[in-house]
Amino acid sequence: MNRFSLGKLFVPVVAAITLIYLLLPIGHVILFSFNDAGRNNITWRGFTLDNWSNPCGAPAVCEAFGNSILIGTVATIAATVMGTAIAIALVRYRFKFRSTISLLLFTPMATPEVVLGAGLAAQFLLAGVEKGLGTIIIAHTMFCISYVVVAVKARVASLSPAIEEAGRDLYASPAQVFWRITLPMLTPGIIGAALLSFALSFDDFIITNFNAGTENTFPKFIYTSALRGVPAQANVLAAMVFIGALVLVIVVQMTRISRQKRLAQA
Repeated sequence: MNRFSLGKLFVPVVAAITLIYLLLPIGHVILFSFNDAGRNNITWRGFTLDNWSNPCGAPAVCEAFGNSILIGTVATIAATVMGTAIAIALVRYRFKFRSTISLLLFTPMATPEVVLGAGLAAQFLLAGVEKGLGTIIIAHTMFCISYVVVAVKARVASLSPAIEEAGRDLYASPAQVFWRITLPMLTPGIIGAALLSFALSFDDFIITNFNAGTENTFPKFIYTSALRGVPAQANVLAAMVFIGALVLVIVVQMTRISRQKRLAQA
């Protein structure tokens, strides 16, 4: 076998090993969602479908999962709306301290989560705000805004002003230009930013742990359950999230491919 053949073989092998390495923990989660675990879910005890038929069988698991869904949804909507407005303002308008604001938006992304979480907890304590779902949503919205601004800002910068100018030349009002031209063109970037925000919020543990009070979320539930083995029902819910995300990605890709085919045939 010559060097060229070895080179062609090396890349696929490394790619396959890397893919297995990335998917191994996910495979473990899915596999142990079918485990007849009993009191713990550390060792394999046998195959069962009972966990999938009753995913709320473990105490408090669905309550924690529901809290994470609620927090992620509210924080994502708030962060996406505010982040999109900030991104448009930073790209399209010139104002005092614009560069400083753009730089400061990276601060939550660059700050270690333990520092950010402790700082927010101290602020809530000084303000006399009781910790709970509200403080978690405020904290998640704050750090998600930065990611939304970065994602949408890149999309706004890539838009051609000539398209919007054409709409104004056709006597469209500023509101009509925004809703019918600008926003549809920004939609892919906004959706991507929203999905990223939801994933970051749903997955967050450190900042949540500092600001949750007595409220429980899915990451906190997993953390407190880890010593005795994460309940199989938690694996079921995690597998559902993974499968849902996978289906969403497939649908988006198929829609994009279908649209490209229609445009090519037009």
